Amino acid sequence: MPIPSIKLSQGIHVCHLFFCIDRSRWTGLTAEEAAAARTRLEAVIAANPGPAAPRVLTFATVGGKADVAFMLFAKELQELSALQRSVELAFPPGTLIPVYTYLSVTELPEYVTTDDDLKRMLQHGERKLLPETPEFDQAFAAAKQRNEEYKHFRLHPELENWEIMCFYPMNKKRSGADNWYCLDFDTRKKLMAGHAKTGRKYAGRISQLITGSTGIDDWEWGVTLLAHQLDAIKEIVYEMRFDEVSARFGKFGTFYINIRLEPPALWEHLQL
Repeated sequence: MPIPSIKLSQGIHVCHLFFCIDRSRWTGLTAEEAAAARTRLEAVIAANPGPAAPRVLTFATVGGKADVAFMLFAKELQELSALQRSVELAFPPGTLIPVYTYLSVTELPEYVTTDDDLKRMLQHGERKLLPETPEFDQAFAAAKQRNEEYKHFRLHPELENWEIMCFYPMNKKRSGADNWYCLDFDTRKKLMAGHAKTGRKYAGRISQLITGSTGIDDWEWGVTLLAHQLDAIKEIVYEMRFDEVSARFGKFGTFYINIRLEPPALWEHLQL
């Protein structure tokens, strides 16, 4: 039976992989075996350069929770699985120890801005433009184009090669009075709008990708933050926790901090 083609109705598949290196096993390799492993991994990366899917990104994990991390993007589920196997099989048996994996998909937020939202913002926001005027029509067309571009890159991300990648999973609470899913849609949308406003303050310092995993992994969302400096990660996570969305309804998993390195630099960094 051939492997089926399994695509999403929209968006792509994403997988975060974290591993430790068994150095005692690695030091037992011959020089030829170690060189062959490096060549195999570099071939996998070169064959899947992006900027969207398929793509494999490589990182060195900082802080001792893992040694290396990979971020995989694929349009089809079986393609993602094949990429994962290619990464794992690039390493000699016993040298790569799984630490944590996270499977998710790109998605549009439930509270994505609609055309009516854009019109209300133009009419009642700072500019207070009058409908059915050339200024309003021009501003609406520009806002609509930006919104469409946002939705496209939310579903088909082209992540920048910024120096730092932070990943963590998260849930919305379902506990007593703090049950996110008992709030009505308008309340949730208003709260998320305030949350997004805080995030926009970090434009140029933080780039983020939120992927959905409800029914796919143990958490509901995976959060990938890219930055040039570590303090930007610390500041945005700290400030976000004062938003009601996080302070009252957020629950977070383990945080992984990683440095973006292409394979040659990764090998040198790991001293392999």
